[in-house]
Amino acid sequence: MDYKSILKQYWGYDNFRGIQEDIIRSIGSGKDTLGLMPTGGGKSITFQVPALARPGLCLVITPLIALMKDQVRNLRARGIKAAAVYSGMTREEIIIALENCIFGDYKFLYISPERLGTEIFQIKLRSMKVNMITVDESHCISQWGYDFRPAYLKISDVRKLLPDVPILALTATATPEVVKDIQLKLAFREENVFRMSFERKNLAYIVRRTENKAEELLHILNSVQGSAIVYTRNRKKTKEVSLFLNDHDITSTFYHAGLSNETKDQRQKSWLTGEHRVMVATNAFGMGIDKPDVRIVIHVDFPDSPEAYFQEAGRAGRDGQKAYAVLLYARNDKTVLRKRISDTFPEKDYIRKVYEDINFYYQMAMGDGLGCTYAFNIDEFCHNFKHFPIQVDSALKILTRAGYLEYTDEQDNASRIMFTLRRDELYRIHENSPETENLIRNILRLYTGVFSDYAYINEETLALRTGITRQQVYETLVLLTKRRILHYIPGKKTPYIIYTRERQETERIHLSREVYEDRKESYIRRIEAMLEYADTDNKCRSRMLLHYFGEKNEHNCGQCDVCLSKHRSGLRQNTFSELADRICQLLSNAPLSAGELVAALGDAEETDLRQTLSYLLAEEQIRQEDGKLYLVTSPARKEQDKSHDNA
Repeated sequence: MDYKSILKQYWGYDNFRGIQEDIIRSIGSGKDTLGLMPTGGGKSITFQVPALARPGLCLVITPLIALMKDQVRNLRARGIKAAAVYSGMTREEIIIALENCIFGDYKFLYISPERLGTEIFQIKLRSMKVNMITVDESHCISQWGYDFRPAYLKISDVRKLLPDVPILALTATATPEVVKDIQLKLAFREENVFRMSFERKNLAYIVRRTENKAEELLHILNSVQGSAIVYTRNRKKTKEVSLFLNDHDITSTFYHAGLSNETKDQRQKSWLTGEHRVMVATNAFGMGIDKPDVRIVIHVDFPDSPEAYFQEAGRAGRDGQKAYAVLLYARNDKTVLRKRISDTFPEKDYIRKVYEDINFYYQMAMGDGLGCTYAFNIDEFCHNFKHFPIQVDSALKILTRAGYLEYTDEQDNASRIMFTLRRDELYRIHENSPETENLIRNILRLYTGVFSDYAYINEETLALRTGITRQQVYETLVLLTKRRILHYIPGKKTPYIIYTRERQETERIHLSREVYEDRKESYIRRIEAMLEYADTDNKCRSRMLLHYFGEKNEHNCGQCDVCLSKHRSGLRQNTFSELADRICQLLSNAPLSAGELVAALGDAEETDLRQTLSYLLAEEQIRQEDGKLYLVTSPARKEQDKSHDNA
């Protein structure tokens, strides 16, 4: 199969990168395949190219609706037919999208995992010619992952409907435990994993201890030139930090999930083009953003897992040039981070109380509710029932895992339209006003496929093109909908709650160990791993992260703050630890004289070697007897013992 010609035809590249081609050839030969590729590794190419190389449709399962829409737009711009189905679409829209995939020679159907179990999808799927299944963010299927989503467990049901169709699982971050679990949960016929090294040789990891994060942030951004991302934990803080930077002559804008689509697009563009140097954002920013020249990523607040940190920090330096990932660490961060455990896993009785209050909120009778979908206003709910949003959000996610309801985070549903008349019927209508005719003409010029599928529209753009106000655009489209000329669905941002079971007696709500205790213990382990990463002063930070993901590299990075810090021997930490490890490795095989050791370490600087030997002798990690040097204990062991004594 000539995959390179497809790559050249649609993307303009001559060659694949990294392990892309290995993954493509594996899935192309019909093997179930798991690809581990860090952020920026080019995951989408690994399923889009092989899907285009064979007849039929690629089913792409992904939870990231913004990314889904973006990829559908990009594929259509390349002349490739693609559709998407996700929470918040009307039944009519869903049916049209699914039927286009049966009859319209579509190559890609993007679907959120929540839609997989619906009856309409499963009926339509039987009529589709599916050539492969792609599961993006596949770590979400593992209960040991940092981002488990119960809806992913429905994928195994889809596999039963398509028993001969190979599956490609992709993820940017997974521990060895999660790698095994992904393949088990997706019913791989045999283990088949392609790993791209997570090591980023151009990225220096730094932890900066400070009690004045604002001043430290200014200092860093004034010291390191170039494009930057600053991550904060909450939406309010993105605005505060951005205003602070602008007040100090650092051009900045902010981004979070609560902004309108138009605002997000505009701010993203202003940062991508360099109009604003710094993007201050929550973790909602970054997925699918490919800006290669980001020189620094700064975390003002701690992420709650090494997975999340690695993914966000990895957005720096994708062009291969020197870049920095900086975590700001104040004394109270440890307390704040550990408090997230009780926020993320509230008491079981509290979770049952939230379930009871949700039923009162929707006036749901006992035994009713199965399949009912409701928009959910969390602020109104919390005001009415005296709750706090963070704990309610966590409680609803746990109830989702337990199978009582499905809670979808805030969805970005842009406005969309489809003409309900045929083109020739539309042209026969003559009673429209000049303003309405002008609006219809501009819709037909700006958006394609509006007679066969819903198209996303932007009312602001239409207002600018037609010379009328945004409100007039809205009112005209509503009127055309009433006249059955087109169907207009105004954009709306809201979370949804879907009852997946009839309303239960509150005291009968069962939260199993797998749903609650096991997940809580796993969450605590990730919090502690994040704190260990920040607290260390004698281990290379890059090695720590790589070890967490199961990558056993044997060298220090030589550029993180630990590697560049001074060891008690007077050498740089990196120089000392590498030399000490080599000395102890040699002495673990047999005692050596000083001369034999010098000869064996011929590439080492003599002064560095002398200082390292002096320190190891003084600390009694090696001893000298009859002109020979003997190993007593390794430096790593000695450092652990010291840490234990100091604790």
